[in-house]
Amino acid sequence: MGQDARPILTPALCRAARGLLDWTQADLAERSEVSRSTIRDYEGSRHDIHRATAAQLLRAFEDQGAVLVHVEGHGLGVCWKNQDDAVATG
Repeated sequence: MGQDARPILTPALCRAARGLLDWTQADLAERSEVSRSTIRDYEGSRHDIHRATAAQLLRAFEDQGAVLVHVEGHGLGVCWKNQDDAVATG
């Protein structure tokens, strides 16, 4: 992944990021300004989302301290931006 490349959000990573933040689909919809039905259908693998929509979802996660990271030998995962976020939110 290049320096400016954003991670690719998958339905599973979207669910995992919500789980880390203890968010419902409605919480994510409100914070990202993406409809809950779009989030539901995407997480259920019923359809893809546009890059702009994925960017909105990622921004909402990142604003609350959850980031997608590449783990060498394992692929993408979700974790806290820093330990303070885990303490403050969790």
